[in-house]
Amino acid sequence: MRLHEFVTTITDPRTRGRAIGRHFAAQLHDTSSRYLAHFEALGLASRTVRDVTEHSHDALRTWCPALAEESDGIAEGAGLEPWQVAAVGARTEVLAAAPPVPECTTAVHLPPAGGAPETIQTWDWHDRLAPEGLLLSYVTGTGRAVKLFTEFGAAAKIGVNDAGLGLHFNILHHRCDESTGGVPVHAVARRVLEEASTVAEAHELVASASISASTVLTVVDYHDGRAHAAALEMSPAGVAAVLPEPDGWLIHTNHFLNPALAAGDASVAQTLSVERYEHARSVRAAMAGLSPTERAAAFCGPDGADAIVCIRVDETVPTHEQWQTLLTISLDVPGFALEHLAATPDVGGREGLRRF
Repeated sequence: MRLHEFVTTITDPRTRGRAIGRHFAAQLHDTSSRYLAHFEALGLASRTVRDVTEHSHDALRTWCPALAEESDGIAEGAGLEPWQVAAVGARTEVLAAAPPVPECTTAVHLPPAGGAPETIQTWDWHDRLAPEGLLLSYVTGTGRAVKLFTEFGAAAKIGVNDAGLGLHFNILHHRCDESTGGVPVHAVARRVLEEASTVAEAHELVASASISASTVLTVVDYHDGRAHAAALEMSPAGVAAVLPEPDGWLIHTNHFLNPALAAGDASVAQTLSVERYEHARSVRAAMAGLSPTERAAAFCGPDGADAIVCIRVDETVPTHEQWQTLLTISLDVPGFALEHLAATPDVGGREGLRRF
């Protein structure tokens, strides 16, 4: 995956969207066409995709008009129809009607003696859907600065703000997920970055969104030398906060951990979610107190490049079922930065993470 950086001080959402759309028109056209083809390959009817997308975009406009305006501005700047960009922004909502897929392993450590949160995440996805990605730095209308990583057309995925908060993003699947088109979960992540400064504020925002697909946002904050974290599990069945273990670690993959929500978990064994979760727990002690690059290497454990968190393409399955680790990323919350490399964590540990 090739990463592009875009830094802007435009605070009006529609105007900012037009600027992004003009600058990345080629990437936006390509990403939209790839997703629409992917939905077709999964057997999703074009009318279903359009309906879910439009309902989801309407729900977004009601819940957070500014983000709907930005999406429409992106479409305008890129020369696309609004729904074509919104289909990427609502891709999780569209995929609620498709078989479960994996997406990410996240580990967060809160040093017991105090200090900044130590985080690491892999983003596992289809390379053919995301050959390029966006690192965006901007300022909101209230003056808050945000840095984030996302796909072209999606509101946000992983990021930090200058108010001492950051978040990681993992997809989940629940029996209550439905293709009705709720507020896009990627937009929920974006609004948290724009408006929250604490885990509690993030929880309140998450709970205010009417969603149709499941996701977990692992949110961290850092104020006055102390860090806090919670994995906010979201589904149409409800929202629950999973807190760090007594040793300060909070790990999440692609299955529910809250007992009530876990009763409706719809993840499948092929995602290796449980195995990745257990791997991260087994190496967590070795990751504590390290730099982001050292943490990436330690994330692999003794298996190195063969670690289960270093997912590589299985060419024996159809192309629309192939995925791999596209990104390794860590949050520097007090430094307001993302440490990243478009590679598996073993490569990140050898080559070093880049700073945005």
